[in-house]
Amino acid sequence: MRLQTHFATADMFLRISPMFRSANFFTPAVHTRPAARRLEIIAQGRRGLSELINMKNKGDNASSASSRSLLRPGLVTPGGEVPPHIPRPPYADTGALPEWDSNLQIHKTPEEVSKMKAACKLAAQVLDYAGTLVKPGVTTDAIDQAVHKMIIEAGAYPSPLNYGKFPKSVCTSVNECICHGIPDDRQLQEGDIINIDVTVFLNGYHGDTSRMFHVGQVSPEAARLCKATTEALMAGINACGPGAPLKGIGHAIQNVADSYKLNLSKSFIGHGVGTVFHCSPHVVHTRNNEPGVMVPGMTFTIEPMLCIGSAKEKFWKDGWTAVTTDGSLSAQQEHTLLITDNGVEILTVA
Repeated sequence: MRLQTHFATADMFLRISPMFRSANFFTPAVHTRPAARRLEIIAQGRRGLSELINMKNKGDNASSASSRSLLRPGLVTPGGEVPPHIPRPPYADTGALPEWDSNLQIHKTPEEVSKMKAACKLAAQVLDYAGTLVKPGVTTDAIDQAVHKMIIEAGAYPSPLNYGKFPKSVCTSVNECICHGIPDDRQLQEGDIINIDVTVFLNGYHGDTSRMFHVGQVSPEAARLCKATTEALMAGINACGPGAPLKGIGHAIQNVADSYKLNLSKSFIGHGVGTVFHCSPHVVHTRNNEPGVMVPGMTFTIEPMLCIGSAKEKFWKDGWTAVTTDGSLSAQQEHTLLITDNGVEILTVA
């Protein structure tokens, strides 16, 4: 999900309005600009150590970006068909971007928890399979087709498909793409890194997860970035539990990013997930004063995005693909979590 001037939701989008960088709260509102289909979020934007690091390292990372070809929009083929017998979310047939749901997803019965776990397990299994396809010469479109086939064969709906008119069944974000890359005909190349973001809708519940994969042998800096992003996600998860403050997640993640001298995107957030794709709470990945505490039965994602250089993004004309402004590498990891009576459970594991 995303935070910055005008947020779009789709694991998707949220942006912090520069006018309100000193605010200590978030208030979501639907943005009507059709091209971007954003949610607006008023958010606190605190400049921390990562901002200073970004300024210091900007020159260092320019050479890294110039040593490889930057991404360019490729050919996007039509999305896959979903058999009519498969249950689908409300937006599937309309292409509408649902309004932000301010209600928390709190699962109170064993049946609700069981359905949520099943959706998350399937998402994890699909992601594991997608990872086996990652190799030089494979297109992200081919990965999308394989993911789509596996999801519908399991009787589920690929949640990204037609969410705010997103044209594909999975997000594939390569190299400098921060998130929400649209699969196309570009072939993966030796040394690339790729985030594959899978969400499935099964029996009325969404399960959402993503992970980084190496394409062949990657550079030490790329491997270090992916390692740091995994550590940041786990630090955020370790900050979770009943009664724990939501803001503790961002503090824990920021500490890891700072220790690696990496920058965190402030434009994208984790989110509640369950019977709806995106809802409260706002899970901020940087130091913040976001209110709220975690309660048993709550489900949400944590999905930090770390960047070697600038963590600011620019969007392609498709309205979805967010890339770093300086072309430097970015990485993301994501799990869906359940707060239990005694702690936290990672649901998106196969």
